[in-house]
Amino acid sequence: MFPLPGNNYGLTQGSKAFNMVLNSMPHIVRSAMSISLAEDIRSVTDLKRHTREILDHIHQTGRPVVLTVNGRADSVIIDAKVYEKQLKAMNLARLLSEAETQVTSGETRPARAFLDEFKNARNI
Repeated sequence: MFPLPGNNYGLTQGSKAFNMVLNSMPHIVRSAMSISLAEDIRSVTDLKRHTREILDHIHQTGRPVVLTVNGRADSVIIDAKVYEKQLKAMNLARLLSEAETQVTSGETRPARAFLDEFKNARNI
């Protein structure tokens, strides 16, 4: 389980980095970002009584399940493979966002200069 999402990792919807990351994500990860209000919100009591059924549902749909306590969202359960892919995508998004900021602020250099430095540093 992990807390409900709230960090956008420096990305804004519609930015180049956001779109690149979204387009690079496998379909199962993209579909896991949405939930079915009728099927994917369950109480902790439901989880206790129907653990196997809920876990099977998560694995089959690739969607997270929001767990509620006293009627309020408390935690989210997500398929481990989907979570791993989302972590990779978020890390890539963070790197792309930093790079996009550097390009916007003019912190660039010619590719040839970078490659020469890279080769010299590694004795290639």
